[in-house]
Amino acid sequence: MKIFITDGGSYSFFTAVFDAYRERECIITSDENVQMSFDSEIVRVETNYNKCARVQKKLLKYDSSAVDDILTVLRSCDSLKEQTAFDYIKRLMEQKTSIDRAYNLPEVIIFNELKHKVTYEVHKMSGFLRFMECDSGAFYAPYSPDNDITDMLMPHFAARFRNERFVIHDVKRKIAGIYDGHEWLIGYAGEAEVYLSEYEKVFQTLWKKYYKAVNIKERPHEKQMKGYMPVRYWKFLPEKMDG
Repeated sequence: MKIFITDGGSYSFFTAVFDAYRERECIITSDENVQMSFDSEIVRVETNYNKCARVQKKLLKYDSSAVDDILTVLRSCDSLKEQTAFDYIKRLMEQKTSIDRAYNLPEVIIFNELKHKVTYEVHKMSGFLRFMECDSGAFYAPYSPDNDITDMLMPHFAARFRNERFVIHDVKRKIAGIYDGHEWLIGYAGEAEVYLSEYEKVFQTLWKKYYKAVNIKERPHEKQMKGYMPVRYWKFLPEKMDG
């Protein structure tokens, strides 16, 4: 069985789809530590933009939203995301029509579950991402999302903070979305040394005092907080940093 190893990017994935499509049995993955059987043959995918374009053109012939949906799934943190997307593509090619609502097909169910997890996290972070004002006047928001969603968040916040400068920093993947008040880009970002403005320091102090005041000991609302935002995100909330 052939195992196609991609570099984790979408172009590499669509190249792998082109090369693997006619194989009777194969796997597409970006996981270098994938478990292999004795008869496995490793194929390291070299990106070919012509192959990518041909695959995408074929997908769009049957479903105008297929490429966007697949790109969303490829942002997932799930180790089987490439294989899930590949299985979905093979089923779409077989049906020759949109299958995104064919909930009787297992490939569609698994694919939609991953897509929902990504889009739900984008929705969650659009409302709960916390920005801090730096002494430079720019705003900084560190976070560690499950999925690779920074560039999906940037248009929302660029429209919301149209005339402000800000950075959204995915500390887990060491990438950041940077907006200069006019346009945004995604770049590498390692450890960030952030100096808060005096206003931000005062605001955070007041916010922590307010949080402690409303969090009545006899009636804790930790359970409700967990419902709104999972505990794994709490380390970036000012009110939870000290406790």
